[in-house]
Amino acid sequence: MTSKRSVTLLSAELLSQLPALGADFRQAQPFRHVVIEPFFEPAVAERLLDQFPAFERGDARSENGTLGGKSCYPMIAGLGGIYRELDRNIQSPEFLAQLSQLTGIEELRYDPDYFGGGTHENRRGQELDPHVDFNRHPGYGWYRRLNLIIYLNNEWSPEWGGGLQLHRDPRSPQDEIITVEPRFNRAILFETHDHSWHGFPLIRTPDERPELSRKSIALYFYTEQPPGSHRGPDHSTIYVDRPLPSYFQPGRQLDEADCAELARHIARRDQHLQRIYGDVARVTTELNEARQALAASRVERLARIVHRGLRRLGWTARS
Repeated sequence: MTSKRSVTLLSAELLSQLPALGADFRQAQPFRHVVIEPFFEPAVAERLLDQFPAFERGDARSENGTLGGKSCYPMIAGLGGIYRELDRNIQSPEFLAQLSQLTGIEELRYDPDYFGGGTHENRRGQELDPHVDFNRHPGYGWYRRLNLIIYLNNEWSPEWGGGLQLHRDPRSPQDEIITVEPRFNRAILFETHDHSWHGFPLIRTPDERPELSRKSIALYFYTEQPPGSHRGPDHSTIYVDRPLPSYFQPGRQLDEADCAELARHIARRDQHLQRIYGDVARVTTELNEARQALAASRVERLARIVHRGLRRLGWTARS
């Protein structure tokens, strides 16, 4: 990142520690990642927070497609100001080359569509089940390789939940979890693949503090060619429902809070099933439409062949 334009947003600490950050990235568990703090120059981070889009301006829909406590604004360049400057920086060859130097992943591509990315704001009651991300860009066919998330909420406490959790295997009782608290101007850069499980637990900010929310900028980077380890099929985002809390054990007497927690887990699983059923229904509809179109095209082709044959025989209708 040698040009002035591409480095002015990033903190001096980041730029001076790139070799060490690269070593941390390569050695990290449960999969390759690195936490960077501070990520932006302090004045830049403050401007990004000041110009963060209002919740109502984004797409405030949950993963189930219903209106909820999460708002996303993907096309950050359209916000103008510091966000337009950020957009210019992250697509610069210098920035992409620096990401490659840090991670060892060459020929990275910036996503001009910010598909799934941009600004994210999550309010009290939101959570994100452990998941692995879609592995191909739906528009360009590129392979998703890196997630870069920068947090902008300037007040946060661990007991409020919402910390990004990296999982070794969320289906396993021996799951290893690394938690990264969403602190102001802290970033996490991690590799995405078929076992880069991540999510965050329920946000429990105080009832008397409705202004609190989890704010972040999510940037995704791709390569045109698949990684050398790529063997599986293309897939969309894959979720795993969280297990019940460990305190649910035989002999425990359930209180009102326990019953509410059980109801919440059941509701989450029902939502997950409904989302899957909806996906299956859409795919089934598309397949049926394709079959009908194929059948219609065959009938049309057959009609044309018959019509040509009749013409040769002079049997076409006369006006």
